[in-house]
Amino acid sequence: MPFSGTELIKFLKLEPLPLEGGYFKRSFQSTQSIELGKGYEQPLGTGIYFLLTKDSFSALHRLIEDEVYHFYLGDPVELIELSPTLDMKRTFLGQNLAAGQLVQYPVLKNTWHGSRLIEGGAWALLGTTMAPGFVWEDFELGNREHLISIYPKHKQLILELTREQS
Repeated sequence: MPFSGTELIKFLKLEPLPLEGGYFKRSFQSTQSIELGKGYEQPLGTGIYFLLTKDSFSALHRLIEDEVYHFYLGDPVELIELSPTLDMKRTFLGQNLAAGQLVQYPVLKNTWHGSRLIEGGAWALLGTTMAPGFVWEDFELGNREHLISIYPKHKQLILELTREQS
């Protein structure tokens, strides 16, 4: 039986993802940790479920570690990257491999990235894994005005993938 986005949120016990948007649940955290000279320990690896709905998006953010996306179910997702070299890249995650969609995709550290469903989509279930594992200290939410000042030719996209900040 196919699920709806609302049913998946309940079934997987997903919660709203603060700051970034969408819904998530940590599905794995290594019992081992590592200290990399940043002043805090982090798990060796982590994994999450991540759900986007037609009413949500993943706001532009960056991490100081690499992150691998996995597409599981639902409608295709558009993943936008704004690199430190000022390039913009658009990647589509989904199950239609013949159309160039990917079921797994790495976003390299320090790359601004955000995602949303393609137009007309209802929901998508993804996952991400990180090694070393995710910690909030490694997360930076994109500031709309700052990103527009760095990437002025992508202003409309930045407006669509950020939220107003007070």
